[in-house]
Amino acid sequence: VETAMAADCTKVAAGVWTARSARDGLDKSITLPPDEIFRNLENAKSFAIDIGGSLTKLAYYSTVQHKVAKVRSFDHYGSGHDDEPLYEISVQEEITARLHFVKFENAYIETCLDFIKAHLVNTETKVIKATGGGAHKFKNLIEKKLGLKVDKEDEMTCLIKGCNFVLRNIPHEAFVYVKHADPEFRFQTTHPDIFPYLLVNIGSGVSIVRVESEDQFERIGGSSIGGGTFWGLGALLTQTKRFDELLQLASRGQHTNVDMLVRDIYGGAYESFGLTGDLIASSFGKSATTDKEFTKEDMAKSLLHMISNDIGQLACLYAKLHNLSRVYFGGFFIRGHPVTMHTITYSINYFTKGEVQALFLRHEGYLGAIGAFLKGAEEDNPNQYSWGENYAGSSGLMSSSPEVHPMQRTRSGTFDMLEMDRLDRQLVNLPLLHDASSYVPDTVDLTEDAMAREYWLSCFEDALDGVVKRAVASQPQSLDAPERAEKFRQKYRHKLQTLRHQPFAYGSLTVRSLLDTREHCLNEFNFPDPYSKVKQRENDVALKHFQKVVRNLDSLSMEDRQFALVKGLLAGNVFDWGAKAVSDVLETNSAFGFEEAMKQLQARPWLVDAYNDWIERLKGPPHKCALFFVDNSGIDIILGVFPFVRELLSKGTEVILASNSGPALNDVTCCELTIVTERIAAMDSVIRTALEKDKLLLVQSGSSSPCLDLSRLDKGLATVVWERKTDLVIIEGMGRAIHTNYYAALRCESLKLAVIKNAWLAERLGGNIFSVVFKYEMAPK
Repeated sequence: VETAMAADCTKVAAGVWTARSARDGLDKSITLPPDEIFRNLENAKSFAIDIGGSLTKLAYYSTVQHKVAKVRSFDHYGSGHDDEPLYEISVQEEITARLHFVKFENAYIETCLDFIKAHLVNTETKVIKATGGGAHKFKNLIEKKLGLKVDKEDEMTCLIKGCNFVLRNIPHEAFVYVKHADPEFRFQTTHPDIFPYLLVNIGSGVSIVRVESEDQFERIGGSSIGGGTFWGLGALLTQTKRFDELLQLASRGQHTNVDMLVRDIYGGAYESFGLTGDLIASSFGKSATTDKEFTKEDMAKSLLHMISNDIGQLACLYAKLHNLSRVYFGGFFIRGHPVTMHTITYSINYFTKGEVQALFLRHEGYLGAIGAFLKGAEEDNPNQYSWGENYAGSSGLMSSSPEVHPMQRTRSGTFDMLEMDRLDRQLVNLPLLHDASSYVPDTVDLTEDAMAREYWLSCFEDALDGVVKRAVASQPQSLDAPERAEKFRQKYRHKLQTLRHQPFAYGSLTVRSLLDTREHCLNEFNFPDPYSKVKQRENDVALKHFQKVVRNLDSLSMEDRQFALVKGLLAGNVFDWGAKAVSDVLETNSAFGFEEAMKQLQARPWLVDAYNDWIERLKGPPHKCALFFVDNSGIDIILGVFPFVRELLSKGTEVILASNSGPALNDVTCCELTIVTERIAAMDSVIRTALEKDKLLLVQSGSSSPCLDLSRLDKGLATVVWERKTDLVIIEGMGRAIHTNYYAALRCESLKLAVIKNAWLAERLGGNIFSVVFKYEMAPK
């Protein structure tokens, strides 16, 4: 869609607008429901806009009011009434910050500005930050429609700021493109230190920028031969005026019909120079010696190769000159098109002999808008926070390939969205990671494992009815809970369907991302903690058995007690409502308890069995400090974890219990754990003394997921881990120790343990349901 297209915009219904092209007479209707596009616009506080040659990217900051589950201890607990709950649960309103980014065609800019103006209620801003080549062209229209003063920002500064922001806050932002692969995107782990890097921005021309830090960057080179060259020469050669159509022609062309190859000159390879026969010797070389007419497709493909090879070689030379291995490509020439990404990738691989990879960005189109927003919000210092992508409100990366999933090619008139939630605290790496730059949290990448992908997508879809039922049951007093739960079902099912066709939509597809997307969608419809009452009940029941379990353990010999402690830890881990095999039992058999779970466990030798190594280690000096990432509420934390922790404390080991900052399934949260620990301390002198002497610490992990990413932990936890000279890390549960971190290498000793409660996964690992993983690893020498 050209920027020159005039639009006659008429409101035809509530939230529905029609944009009519004066140039070609097309009637394009777009639906703008405020709960899907331009979400939460009534609470928007500030705006920024990036207007390019054909696309507009709008950014705005809003405050989001949503429900959160809070727990508060009863002061009178333990007064003798057995039916008293441990704590009370209340659902409260909380206000958080969110960044919204919306991308749409310039043809709809007037329509969208009218819509924004109609829904703008609480904004206090008088200025809108603007960047991009179209900012001047549309300045008067924006000021007239929104009543805001347009303040133009430097385009390159905004681009760099936006790039830094996404690299820092979105773990799977960068990817390499592999043509004909399934899927074609290969996401990269972002290095904890994102600097320095080279940014090659291919717009009309090419700018090559070395980025040293947040505010230090330098344009070190460039070229006048860029996207504008491809567009201009392409228009002359093919009479095709539209950029996207030109790329479509190129995708169907065969450049060897136009280009002169090495074999056309030498009859084969030029071996003394190491040149293969299929290498381009001269772009458009055959046009001078052949009388035949060339097709538009072949000329477009030849031109694309010529421009891309030139840019690729230039980028390689600058990367080598400045000793940079990370080279990111962006600009309208890229824009997610597979044909441009492939030619750039091929060029980089060829000229560097594979030493440098061409990296592309999932949110490349938003960089300018993000940077413009950050420039306008500098007084609030948004970079002091960590931000996380909200999967419920983000449309994800689409495949632009005409060969891959044709149903996804109807992009005209669609809107792409990205939402980022501001997190309470800054997230950092666990300082005990052996190599933070190579750490990958997830054990299996479902984008690459088609069989596992199909199983887990079906598994999550089959579990939807149970999740909806649990969500409604968690709010019995709410009349609209069934309606909201049904909306959750529809949204999450749509996400799963999207991921079947585009498994790369939100980066690498993993069990963790599927779980996190579900939690985001539950929160979207105000189900902050569907398992709150389940956790409350199970904590109450488990506490009544704690003293008996401890007395039984204390009566055992040293050797027998260690095995009983480990077995108790494993039996407690069975109580996971996220596992269907367990939740079905818990739903139908209320008598299923700690002893019954013990009987379900696999007998030794276990599936992964390093128990003997662990016992041998315990004969040595005690650990200085143990970091324990805990899992489930109820029997798991109270009858499994605490007796194990009690033993460590008795040996003189300090313990840090790290629990979720926010709810996920029946995992214990930091607030719940604090209350549970107080009750246990009232019953047990070892726990009480450890708390009083600061030998037992309760710290939130910074996570609200059933899984665990050790590269995004609460900064406060990382600080405590470092200060206490932690030398043992214990990770418990399927989500944290199997789906994630199974291969995580640490600088210290580690214990990863879980009971496999999924039959398919157990079989794939070579075991059966309720098989045991007990993985003890020494610190690397």
